[in-house]
Amino acid sequence: MKRQVGIEALAIAVPRRYVDIEELARARGVDPAKYTAGLGAKEMAVADPGEDAVALAATAAARLLRTHAVDPAKLGMLVVGTETGVDHSKPVASHVQGLLKLPNNMRVYDAQHACYGGTAGLMAAVEWIASGSAGGRSALVVCSDIARYGLNTAGEPTQGGGAVALLVSEQPDLLAVDVGLNGSCSMDVYDFWRPIGRREAVVDGHYSIKCYTDALSGAYRNWRERALAHEVVRWGNTLPGEQLARILYHVPFCKMARKAHTQLRLCDLEDAPNAPPSTPEAREEKAKSNASYTTQVASSLDLSARVGNVYTASLYLALAGLLNAEGAALAGQRVGLLSYGSGCASEFYSGVVGDKAAKRMAATNVEAVMAKRERVSVEEYERIMRLPYEAPEPLSPEPGEFRLSEIRDHKRLYVQGTAS
Repeated sequence: MKRQVGIEALAIAVPRRYVDIEELARARGVDPAKYTAGLGAKEMAVADPGEDAVALAATAAARLLRTHAVDPAKLGMLVVGTETGVDHSKPVASHVQGLLKLPNNMRVYDAQHACYGGTAGLMAAVEWIASGSAGGRSALVVCSDIARYGLNTAGEPTQGGGAVALLVSEQPDLLAVDVGLNGSCSMDVYDFWRPIGRREAVVDGHYSIKCYTDALSGAYRNWRERALAHEVVRWGNTLPGEQLARILYHVPFCKMARKAHTQLRLCDLEDAPNAPPSTPEAREEKAKSNASYTTQVASSLDLSARVGNVYTASLYLALAGLLNAEGAALAGQRVGLLSYGSGCASEFYSGVVGDKAAKRMAATNVEAVMAKRERVSVEEYERIMRLPYEAPEPLSPEPGEFRLSEIRDHKRLYVQGTAS
């Protein structure tokens, strides 16, 4: 019997504060619709220096282990996907291992390739388990990032931060991955980068969107070729992409998911055998179907609209949003997932939603995590953004959560909140 492998459970962590996106727009003298309708944003997470990639990753991972009663002794791999590392040598994963007191007999490392790093870690874990090398053990994959562009910049309303922790095992209650059907596409491009020593990223926005859609086309066509060969999808009355119940995309901003979905549909419309004659303009217009977007994509974007860009965690925040909203309805159905990382690498893969997805998500209770956040004024957001990264404020973390307390002799020291 073929071994099933995939995501058993997940948990999220977000900064304790957020700013309302309409309020930010008004403060910048911009029509709020430019941010709400133009970007699809509602709120934007505001991370302070104490909420770095380590603290967010450790909080999400601890929440996952606690909520789902995971025995740390049964973990054999820990991978953190991040592009917001805190050291050029010591990985975020090493910090997380120590903070959570995880076993020593583990494979522990970071995966970096812009926003693709989390998927790189997930696929390493899936294939490690599927190969039999795991010996019955599970893997912990954490995607943790802070998207920062700076005050009064073009990218300001697309900032955010947070982490998603994934438990990967042979009990894929959330999502059983179609192992071996992955489609990949990578290119050497300069669409987005963060030079050593910079807190803020540098991005060529319009070019980056083109790189995203080009890489998506290559990865999706690669997946579709394999999926057709295995009869997971077929050419017929409906396009192959339409045979997926839902499709999740990397979400640097919510409107990008619409652009991505249009591009995916265009790939099918351009490649369909025996299709009636059509002009490129007519195909593009059909690709923009609101009905398809509403059915296949829209329900995954609620959390993304309320948190903002989370780089490596963006795709998996969309997965959390989808399963939180539709876990029960999607049980047994196949979904597609598109990961993109600037620079660039893209991967399209698919999986079947587990019968216990709704139960797992109810236990995860992402709404409770979101409800604990504090809305702050634009003035307070600006104050936090101006704080030096090496001097975190002396705030106490909530019970079970982690926070950077100080940097002493080049060592980063963290504290965990305890019940009073």
